Amino acid sequence: MWMIKRVFVFGVVLVLSLLFFCSFAAGGVTVGVKVGDWIEYTVLTTGDAPQVQNVQWARMDIIGVQGSEIKVNVTTQGNDGAFYSQIMDLDPEEGQIGAWFIIPANLTVGDDFYDINLGRNVTIEGQEQKNYAGAVRTIINATTPERIKDWDKETGIFLKSIDTLPGYTINATAIKNKHVESTNFGVRLCVIGCGNCWCSCAGYCCCHRGCLAAP
Repeated sequence: MWMIKRVFVFGVVLVLSLLFFCSFAAGGVTVGVKVGDWIEYTVLTTGDAPQVQNVQWARMDIIGVQGSEIKVNVTTQGNDGAFYSQIMDLDPEEGQIGAWFIIPANLTVGDDFYDINLGRNVTIEGQEQKNYAGAVRTIINATTPERIKDWDKETGIFLKSIDTLPGYTINATAIKNKHVESTNFGVRLCVIGCGNCWCSCAGYCCCHRGCLAAP
């Protein structure tokens, strides 16, 4: 009888543990950027845009990451030559993603992300290899009547955007980032015991043996 009770208790604990793990995995998102990452864009604005959005160049610096909360500094140069800077708080888990600046990392076709401004989910429609900022990357994309967007799959950061707004259009394309020599934004090649592995933004080298701290 004692042995039966022991097995029963173990079974209950195991089931509860599995349920907890599944809930955590389903409820969380993967953040693919880290403090110190940055990316620059060339921007073409057409139409009657407000001065703050009538820009020719932009840069986004990741200045804080805490869980799914991301703090960025967005710097823009207007067509008049003046520079502007704005601190923005993003949270892909809560759908606070601005104009889809950074979405959860490692999404694939058929996955979706939440946009709090739209009040609904947006579905990833395609995946392909493209050259942005001097490197070939795995790109995921989505399209709505107002917006066409390409993101780097590894990090979730946007690389190409065409936003159609009332009276004007903004077209932004990534031209440079911190890891321009890499095949993916925020990713570099490292060597550990199991050979060549990709090193993620979180500082881990991942291969078939799992993830180890990057050298």
